Amino acid sequence: MARILIIDDEAGIRETLGVLLEAEGHKVQLAANGFDALSVFKDSAADLVICDIMMPDKGGLETIIELRKLNPEVKIIAISGVAQVGPRKILDWARKIGAHRTFSKPFVSADIKNAIDDLLK
Repeated sequence: MARILIIDDEAGIRETLGVLLEAEGHKVQLAANGFDALSVFKDSAADLVICDIMMPDKGGLETIIELRKLNPEVKIIAISGVAQVGPRKILDWARKIGAHRTFSKPFVSADIKNAIDDLLK
């Protein structure tokens, strides 16, 4: 199975996705922000990254740009729950800078699993 890095400042989302994906047989690593994520990624590159967009310290857009520089082939799924500033627009930017799939929070777990399966084919 794949090595997946989950980046989200919300512990509940990070841990729930982690349990879900580990149950599917994936090796999962977790990071609470972009700084931690880049450190983890440099030590142990992931096949796929799920990255929240709105996070303190280093946000998701900047993190996606840096991940693409480190490994242009890594598959990226961007997620965002920032309805008050328009998650669709933020997720459109994420796609323009390198995210392969985007999801607004709350999302359906099956949709994330299907996207992962599709991206890892």
